Amino acid sequence: MSGFVEKPEPIEVPGLVHLHTGKVRELYRNEAGDLVMVASDRMSAYDWVLPTEIPDKGRVLTQLSLWWFDQLRDLAVNHVISTELPEGAPADWAGRTLVCKSLKMVPVECVARGYLTGSGLVEYKASRTVCGLALPEGLVDGSELPAPIFTPATKAEVGEHDENVSYEEVARQVGAETAAQLRQATLAVYSRARDIARDRGIILADTKFEFGYDGDTLVLADEVLTPDSSRFWPADQWQPGRAQPSYDKQFVRDWLTSAESGWDRTSEQPPPPLPEEVVAATRQKYVEAYERLTGMSWS
Repeated sequence: MSGFVEKPEPIEVPGLVHLHTGKVRELYRNEAGDLVMVASDRMSAYDWVLPTEIPDKGRVLTQLSLWWFDQLRDLAVNHVISTELPEGAPADWAGRTLVCKSLKMVPVECVARGYLTGSGLVEYKASRTVCGLALPEGLVDGSELPAPIFTPATKAEVGEHDENVSYEEVARQVGAETAAQLRQATLAVYSRARDIARDRGIILADTKFEFGYDGDTLVLADEVLTPDSSRFWPADQWQPGRAQPSYDKQFVRDWLTSAESGWDRTSEQPPPPLPEEVVAATRQKYVEAYERLTGMSWS
């Protein structure tokens, strides 16, 4: 069992039709047919949306995505039309709302990996492959790969796991031409972002993108290169062979699996509320990632 501990009721705004409540975002359609994405402060972990929010998280994700879209504009068309707050929207939506093109979304999580960790490490230990791609012997947790690899996954509903699949399976599902476009775009964007992050003392270990089509044009959508969709590691602390320090929700994961939380991941019980110190430490990691990457102070 998993999903929302407490599923929120969507806010009603004149002129907007609520379409979907995701783990982090609320999705609306405006009268022009555009999508309005609102990033909440919700936190998800272990396939649960937790009962405790992280202050400013939605704004950090939105503003960091906008910064990355700007860095990548010559490589990938993105879905952002406007950051203007819809008329009648609550003041709290400021800084966390994007008006976006309505796209025909591709049902694939486009994952790029430059380093071995997470589910890729689990598969590598079992078969020396990741998503069916053969890798050299001798790699450990945190090893840099010989070259970045495209390791797609199927998109899951809230409370379900994304499932890694082979490139061949993606080609079967969406067609060979689309699969090739996805792989090329994913690796190009990852490589650009990896180099930008590296210049700022951060390793971009892996990340996931979502794409959709606007007519025949492939468009980069949703959030991009945030601590929710990426693994960012401080470069000066990188040490292959162990779990790496990171700019993400690791504080939350570690507390949930600690004796202090009293929560059993394998049970059907929802996770408990987060203590204040875990909330504060997690917020600080998100803000630090924003500041180190963009060079701007969070306010």
